[in-house]
Amino acid sequence: MIKPLVAVVGKPNVGKSTFFNKVCGSRISIVSDMPGVTRDRVYADAEWLGRKFTLVDTGGIQFKSDDVMFKHIKEQAQIALDLADVILFFCDYKGGLTSEDYDIAAMLRKTNKPTLLVVNKVDNYRDADLTDFYCLGYGDFYPIAAEQKQGVGDLLDKVISYFPADTEIDEYGDAIKIAVVGKPNAGKSSLVNKILGYDRTIVSDIAGTTRDAIDTPFEYENKPYVIIDTAGMRKKGAIAADSVESYSVMRSLNAVRRADVCLLVLDANEGLSEQDVKIAGFIHEEGKPSVVVINKWDLIEKDTHTVEKFKKELACDLAFMDYFRSITVSALTGQRINKLMNEINYVYDKSNFRCSTGVLNDVISDAIRAVEPPALKGRRAKIKYATQPAVQPPTFVVFTNDAELIHFSYRRYLENYIRRAFCLDGTPIKLIFRDGSEE
Repeated sequence: MIKPLVAVVGKPNVGKSTFFNKVCGSRISIVSDMPGVTRDRVYADAEWLGRKFTLVDTGGIQFKSDDVMFKHIKEQAQIALDLADVILFFCDYKGGLTSEDYDIAAMLRKTNKPTLLVVNKVDNYRDADLTDFYCLGYGDFYPIAAEQKQGVGDLLDKVISYFPADTEIDEYGDAIKIAVVGKPNAGKSSLVNKILGYDRTIVSDIAGTTRDAIDTPFEYENKPYVIIDTAGMRKKGAIAADSVESYSVMRSLNAVRRADVCLLVLDANEGLSEQDVKIAGFIHEEGKPSVVVINKWDLIEKDTHTVEKFKKELACDLAFMDYFRSITVSALTGQRINKLMNEINYVYDKSNFRCSTGVLNDVISDAIRAVEPPALKGRRAKIKYATQPAVQPPTFVVFTNDAELIHFSYRRYLENYIRRAFCLDGTPIKLIFRDGSEE
């Protein structure tokens, strides 16, 4: 199922993360009065009136700051805008309009996408003077108080009205969708052709031959699959904003979003580049199981340590997704293509792992007995119980007396403990902490 993407954007401290958390029903984004707390894109699934969609929270955009962090935030927000189906432009009623609001409005007009102006922190609509916000040129706007959920329902009614009628239809049924991604000329199309057993896509030494994401259904050992060959993703600075290639990259990113498994294809001659790491980061953010495919292995001069050396370098550069699996192949000769299909099935099965609440809590109890949560500000978190509400990726919710007492290092420890206990390599997992009073 391809879910529409709704991006929440605006300047810092206008209540984007508060709205995000209220709609998604949990404290996924950090909320603070300090501008710049949300730096990267944060995704979560949401539902309104039976329509499912993905909401993405972005960092506060600042045009006049020379801070490297805010430049990064703007880049991340731009990616969200490129992928979005609907944009929510947040402004702050209490803080009033600023020049940054006008700058953001001008940026959003260039997207030519449905954009709703949202005026947040309107606690008393009847007494509020909202006439200034007409100056942004959006006509109608939506006054809300995200903290109290006032006006949120009317806003979401309008949001889902922009969704295509067929977003709930999955034309491929139970087929496993495989997105093949990577830099230009890494051998993605050659790999796709070798898996299919015939030339489905054009293969050329000229980088950028593939311009679109091409879906091809096929069967392997009587199981249905869909393989998606994507355009090579170059560094954003090397691509003109309005070029055909920029839209090709957007389609490639969308292919990752709708895939069940992602193959990150590397050129063994070049090794892992900064751009490969960025693509891996996007796959990780989307919660997709992945296999790093080291292609053109037949062209490498090898000794007994070549593979291990290559994998150690991968482990170092991809430490943020240390669960990844890798395989060396040759799309030209077909070397280890069958093993690659086995890897695809393996990580897909892991992403669909589900365990009973009883078994999960036994594992959590063992982890706590081995290492208790550290004290924070003189208080120690007490973990009450855990449950698994979702798969793809496996998602675990842990209830505590105070979720804010769980230090990042302990979150990481529990995640690694769960991963080892259930052998969840090849897939990311999500660990969400909630106060025990939350339902």
